[in-house]
Amino acid sequence: MLRVQANQLQPLTRRLRPLAYALVAGAVLVLALTWVALQTQVTLAGFLNGESLWSKAQKQAVIDLDAYAAHGRQADLDGFRANYGVMMADRWARDAIASGDYVQAEVEDAFARGGVIPEAIPGMVFIFAHFSSMPYVREAIAEWRSVDASLADLEDTADRLEHAYGAHTVDPAMVEREREHIADLNTFIEPRAEAFSLDIANGASWLGRVLFFTVVGVAVLAALLWIRFALRVLAGIRGTEERYSLLFDSAADAIFMVDEATGAVLDANGRAAAWVGCPRHDLIGLPLASLFLEGSPHSGAGVLRSTDGGTRPVETQSSLVVWGQQQVCQAIVRDISDRVAMEQERKIAAEALASIAEGVIIADADRRVTTANAAHQKLTGIPLASLRNHRLDATRTLPDGRPLPQSLWDEIAAGDNWLGEVESRRADGSTYPELMSISSIRDKDGRPQHYVAVVSDITTRKADRLRLQHLANHDPLTGLVTRSEFERRCAEAITRAAHARGAVAVLFVDLDAFKVVNDSYSHATGDALLIRVAERIKALMSPHDVAGRIGGDEFTVLLTDLRSREEALVVAEALLAALSRPFDLGDYELFVSASIGIAGYPLDGNDAVTLIANADAAMYVAKMEERNALRFYTPKMHADARRRLKLAAELRQALQRNEFHLVYQPSVEMKTGRVVAVEALLRWQHPERGMVPPDEFIPIAESLGLIRQIDQWVLQRACEQLRLWDDARLPPLRMAVNVSASSFSHPDFLSGVGQALLASGVPPKRLLVELTESAILRMGEDTEKAMIALHNLGVAVAIDDFGTGYSSLAYLKLPAVAFLKIDRSFVTGLPASSNDVAITEAMIAIARSLGLHTVAEGIETESQHDFLLRAGCQEGQGYLYSRPVAPEDIARMLAPKPGASGGKHLSVVPPRRA
Repeated sequence: MLRVQANQLQPLTRRLRPLAYALVAGAVLVLALTWVALQTQVTLAGFLNGESLWSKAQKQAVIDLDAYAAHGRQADLDGFRANYGVMMADRWARDAIASGDYVQAEVEDAFARGGVIPEAIPGMVFIFAHFSSMPYVREAIAEWRSVDASLADLEDTADRLEHAYGAHTVDPAMVEREREHIADLNTFIEPRAEAFSLDIANGASWLGRVLFFTVVGVAVLAALLWIRFALRVLAGIRGTEERYSLLFDSAADAIFMVDEATGAVLDANGRAAAWVGCPRHDLIGLPLASLFLEGSPHSGAGVLRSTDGGTRPVETQSSLVVWGQQQVCQAIVRDISDRVAMEQERKIAAEALASIAEGVIIADADRRVTTANAAHQKLTGIPLASLRNHRLDATRTLPDGRPLPQSLWDEIAAGDNWLGEVESRRADGSTYPELMSISSIRDKDGRPQHYVAVVSDITTRKADRLRLQHLANHDPLTGLVTRSEFERRCAEAITRAAHARGAVAVLFVDLDAFKVVNDSYSHATGDALLIRVAERIKALMSPHDVAGRIGGDEFTVLLTDLRSREEALVVAEALLAALSRPFDLGDYELFVSASIGIAGYPLDGNDAVTLIANADAAMYVAKMEERNALRFYTPKMHADARRRLKLAAELRQALQRNEFHLVYQPSVEMKTGRVVAVEALLRWQHPERGMVPPDEFIPIAESLGLIRQIDQWVLQRACEQLRLWDDARLPPLRMAVNVSASSFSHPDFLSGVGQALLASGVPPKRLLVELTESAILRMGEDTEKAMIALHNLGVAVAIDDFGTGYSSLAYLKLPAVAFLKIDRSFVTGLPASSNDVAITEAMIAIARSLGLHTVAEGIETESQHDFLLRAGCQEGQGYLYSRPVAPEDIARMLAPKPGASGGKHLSVVPPRRA
């Protein structure tokens, strides 16, 4: 325990000692001044005594010299000389002191011969040496000096008289003359001696007053100073006590004054009472040790308990102090909760640093490693001992191998964190990609004091990113690049070709009727077909070429390093041939074809988007004109494409502007030639372009999703027209309406058919819905449900363009299918083409066996009519009978002729025998 003698409040007697010392000092000063005054009075008394002897000697010397002059007695002369010696001794002492070069003993002896009392001689020497210029003293000494010449003259007179008397030359006249001279000298000396005495008396009086007032003044001043000092000392004592009390009570630490012998608390401050949780007076008398739950109550760390059961980590420091009149133990108890919490946080941080999965490195201001966690060693294989004092960036570079630049550290020094990829080296020399984050810890002046780097191995992350990037840029089904990636690579190829003055080409490939395969078999089968198509495309490519899938059945091929358009043509033809071969899909062997458009740089476009768009336009032409064909892009195709875009915009407004109308083509009974049905055909009368062919705007309507609205409009208008003919008492006709696959498969189609029939009042059996063979196949599984629903409604279905689609006869068994229409492509070659004859007869035979009604399209000659009649075809349709005509023409055509029986159908051709 530390022993301290006076770090506590001192006893009162000690604190009052300065007052006693000041009082003693004042008394000593007054006594000293009093002594000086007394000594000065003694000196003046001696001076006055000497002056009195000098005055007596001066007077007696004059008397004796005068008597000697009158009588010549030797006794008078000896008396004169004795008195004159007294005066001369005093004069010699004054002159020696005034010269400043004198011997103290000789001067004192001279003053003794002059009759000065011994006690006053030192004061006389001091006054003549130091106070000769003092008022009154100065005047007295001047008076004293003024008679020196006269005194010398007296001695000269005595010498003359002694010589005259010795020579017996004295005569009365001489005696009279000398006596008169002596009297004159005395007349001169006497007033000055009196003035000397008066000055000495006045000086003594003045000095006495000065000494008195000086002593009194000093005494008063000393008393006042002592009083002021006493007040200051007392105020200091009170201030010290108050400050000590304030510090004691307001201290941030708990302070206990403890009896050294018993360990009991003698006093405690407010902080101690607050921490313990009881009034201050209740602490007095308690053993200090009873307040501690753990640790020593006198030194070191411990736990202070409170009355409410709480605890507080503390640190105690004790010392022996003088408190009041006794020596006690002062225990200062400091709350170390923050320190304990900080140590706990530091411990947690250290454990977190050790357990964190990322590597953490800490370096000093010079970027030299001071510590690193275990994860970093596991990551790099470099132990901390080998890493310490090496530069933080010693084992790391940028991904391209360059060292970490100074600009990086300048950025961190400016206050920013740096995050980036680096290449890190392991202990075995191998490298790996690492994500590194560096931040700085700054001192109070804002300068970097430490650097903290957090690193993690991103090898797997980079691989995953590459895989994700590959997935983002490649079609997951075929592995070909996506549209955006294809455009990017196409742009790069164009840039390279521009620098090398080379050429590139884009092939836009679209499978013909892929949706039929996809919907007829299954989506899985369609996906398998697309995979095989992609494989055949890739098999024909060079290593520098790029293949992409940009839509459902749309593919693009980028050909680079071309020297001519013919090279692109060779690849395109090879691709057509490859895709024309059958695809073996396990359970199925499918035949497909493709349409290909070709656009090349620099002739057909200078950027990727333009080149792809132009290849798409060329593909569209190939598909529209021929299918299973290829076309090179021409500027006209671009104009056609723009025209189609404009047409699409105008098509959206055609319904609102009532630009559509229907024409009707009759269908006749082959045996009788009577008109038994009409087919509603849509026409678009454009206000500027005139009549727009259906094969031009129908595909656009399908692509825009307008075909369902158009189909519904056609259906309603056709039923309304049939109602009008009925109201005009025309023979009852069957109305055939063409419906697209998208409309037929739509959930609202059946309700639309029902609404049209209900609104017009037409019997369902007189409505015939025509679907193309390929449309039925594209609808897939929903076809049978829709057919059954139509059959239940009483509406029949006709298969249009039979024989031009894919070979599948399963749909012919559906209950709603009642009519089979033979496509004009087979009728055109009749009866000359044996193939067309065979196919047509086979279709009629199939229909007959299934109980289906056959209708042949495109009949233009009587030979075709005759052949079909003989083959068993029930109805025919074509220009031989009638072109598509307006509804009023149908009314005139079917109106009863005068004299004819009502209800007969118009026969447009003579009846023929089968």
